[in-house]
Amino acid sequence: MDIAKTYNPKEFEDRIYNEWMEKGYFTPKIDYSKKPFTIVIPPPNITGQLHMGHALDNTMQDIIIRWKRMQGYVALWIPGSDHASIATEVKVLDKIKEETGLTKRDIGREKFLEKAWQWKEKYENRILDQLKKLGSSCDWTRKRFTMDEALSKAVREVFVALYKKGLIYRGDRIINWCPSCKTALSDAEVEHEDESGHLWYIKYPIKDVNGYVTIATTRPETMLGDVAVAVNPNDDRYKGLIGKKLVLPIVGREIPIIEDDYVDPSFGTGAVKVTPAHDPNDFEMGIRHDLEFINIMNEDATINENGGEYSGLDRYEARKKIVDKLKDMGLLEKVEDLNHSVGHCYRCHTTVEPFLSKQWFVKMEPLAKPALEAVRTGKIEFIPERFEKIYFNWLNNIKDWCISRQLWWGHRIPAWYCDDCGYVTVSKDDPTCCEQCGSKNIHQDEDVLDTWFSSALWPFSTMGWPDDTEDLKYFFPTDVLVTGYDIIFFWVARMIFMSLEFMKEVPFKRVLIHGLVRDSQGRKMSKSLGNGIDPLEIIEKYGADTLRFTLITGNAPGNDMRFSDDKLEASRNFANKLWNASRYVMLNLTSDDTTLYLENLNIADKWILTRLNNVVKEVTENLEKYELGIAAGKLYDFLWSEFCDWYIELSKPVLYGDDLEAKKKTKSVLRYVLDNTLRLLHPFMPFITEEIFKNIPHDGETIMLSKWPEYREDLNFEKEAKDTILIMDAIKTIRNLRAEASVSPSKKARVIINSDREDVIKIFKDGENYITKLAGASEVIYERDKDKLPQKAMSGSVEGTLIVMPLEDLIDIKVEIERLRSERERVISEIKRAEGMLKNEKFISKAPKHVVDAEKVKYEKYTEMLKNLDERIDYLMK
Repeated sequence: MDIAKTYNPKEFEDRIYNEWMEKGYFTPKIDYSKKPFTIVIPPPNITGQLHMGHALDNTMQDIIIRWKRMQGYVALWIPGSDHASIATEVKVLDKIKEETGLTKRDIGREKFLEKAWQWKEKYENRILDQLKKLGSSCDWTRKRFTMDEALSKAVREVFVALYKKGLIYRGDRIINWCPSCKTALSDAEVEHEDESGHLWYIKYPIKDVNGYVTIATTRPETMLGDVAVAVNPNDDRYKGLIGKKLVLPIVGREIPIIEDDYVDPSFGTGAVKVTPAHDPNDFEMGIRHDLEFINIMNEDATINENGGEYSGLDRYEARKKIVDKLKDMGLLEKVEDLNHSVGHCYRCHTTVEPFLSKQWFVKMEPLAKPALEAVRTGKIEFIPERFEKIYFNWLNNIKDWCISRQLWWGHRIPAWYCDDCGYVTVSKDDPTCCEQCGSKNIHQDEDVLDTWFSSALWPFSTMGWPDDTEDLKYFFPTDVLVTGYDIIFFWVARMIFMSLEFMKEVPFKRVLIHGLVRDSQGRKMSKSLGNGIDPLEIIEKYGADTLRFTLITGNAPGNDMRFSDDKLEASRNFANKLWNASRYVMLNLTSDDTTLYLENLNIADKWILTRLNNVVKEVTENLEKYELGIAAGKLYDFLWSEFCDWYIELSKPVLYGDDLEAKKKTKSVLRYVLDNTLRLLHPFMPFITEEIFKNIPHDGETIMLSKWPEYREDLNFEKEAKDTILIMDAIKTIRNLRAEASVSPSKKARVIINSDREDVIKIFKDGENYITKLAGASEVIYERDKDKLPQKAMSGSVEGTLIVMPLEDLIDIKVEIERLRSERERVISEIKRAEGMLKNEKFISKAPKHVVDAEKVKYEKYTEMLKNLDERIDYLMK
């Protein structure tokens, strides 16, 4: 036995992981005689390092893949990382600026991409090494990156196919624009937050008439691009004005009053300004009414040359000046406070600007329908089911997906523009000339694709698609996707519709949703709150197993979890308990025999085998339902309370006795139960279970390839298990009676068992050895007649059986009476003191209420103690 005396994960976690890697245990071989089980990792962004969300997500995946591997599946977990275009570009540009003071345009595209690839190499390796520290049993030989050559090939294949099918198009549309990142955003990349703002009521004079129409707006600066005012055709207030002209304040441009069903007569004044270049709804009205589109903003949200005197000003600065001028002109009717939803960039949190721009889009309606149907018909199951609502809601209300980004880091759009004829060539391979006119004067689109475009292909692009690879044929579709609820529409929905379109199959059968990891107060972990916890620091201090078990204990699918030092300490104590229990077993095993001897077992052996058997069944059922936290809780309770606290103690009278045959059998049970408990725990705590497994008699070279325990009918000893619980309850009762009487642990005392039932007497006789050794009994006496029981005795009841302990065996009655009398005097003095305080009017009137209440509680407590002491003294003096 080489195991250390104390549990120190630093001594073996790295060593064990390296052994697993060297021996290729994580790399499955295709075997058509066996079932595959596949998971693809939600690829972490190459922008930083592992955080607690990654730690939870990957612990859950590793538990599932290790369990399935042990069940005999050809289990594949594909790792990888995402290029995360916006986030990475921002980080790389910040670094370049910090080091050289240069901007993106200063260094040019080629030099920038060189720096970005250097960043990728550094940070991808860092985060993947961190996943290894956690114990992730990914197949690192199949590691993928969203901009690998093979995955880039898949991206082009999809883009070209969708373009030829008419599902990708380029056009002028209102998009979400981030003035800070200077790129378009899809609807999913905009986070809406309620903000306090204002509603400005502005008078628009009617041309050639002494009157005006008042409109209400939250963005006065956009009036510079107004081309009409719209009213509802059924609004009687404006019937006589439709078709007339208004004079746009400040600008002086004449604009028409138009009618449109979109206008809500109940909002504001019922008349709305129409700015087609800066509002998605106005854009649609602009198309319907053939209005002019006037863009008044630059990419950085400053006012452009169309803004006249406000040109060059920031949008908010322009707003202030415009409002001031409207006041001076007497055209600002009133200002109301308004709480409204404002969109922000999901990366930098800048307020987004609706912006008219030429962008690339995916037509979503034809792709959304099959994706909705796949979940409705149960081809894909969400766990928990309630998260289907988010999925349905997003796909039912989906708009066309803006996929172009004004960035350099990412998959460049495979479209080339002819400088001579204007034709757009979309191709999988880089063309050398225009497809239409043959001109060589062509240039590629400057933009890149939305990050989520490539990650939407992840479940099949990682397996070599569009090539018909062996991996794709065997491992696709995958089995379960583990991810957070925050990217259901970003990623999950997109993978589903892309897979249905190109693979004609769902990408996975189940989506297991987990919540956020919060701090002990339930707050989201963030830099601003300073409550973020680095998983690597936890691993350094406690070990990976402790972190993993902390993250999974009490974790329920879809629910946020709280992370605290108390939970960490409890998990480390659990690991210590397992370590020490295993050392006890090892010290008592004298051979490498792995046989479980089942003939003539004692009742305690049969009880623990029955309990283990039930735990095997229950934990497996929990894992089948992906109730990982419940499974972990059951293993904790079994190992701590039943195996360590009870069975190990029940085994000692046998192991320290003289019956060699009984010893051999109990040792075989100890080894078998520990071995199977280690296997059940392995997916949750892979390192400690491997280290212990290697040091006890075992079959096979590693626990991670050992067989997952299965329920056995021949290990179901219900009667003996029930009998053992009765013996254990009796031991607990006796221990409680001794504690109540403050009896020294070394003092032995008689135990009288009072029952007139032969079957009960037999149970206690079978367990008598345990009662004498574990409950400090000098002897066990069986008395059927209640009248013959000693008068002065302590007693307790176990399922109708009376457990009696004569008092003279436990205490010196005279000495105890004197002690109780002395205690009585002390209690009386406390009662008198409290009484005096409570009768003192000055104290009652001047002392704080909580102090007076505390005295009342003391008085009641000591009065109750006096009553109990008097009863005890009377009883002992009889």
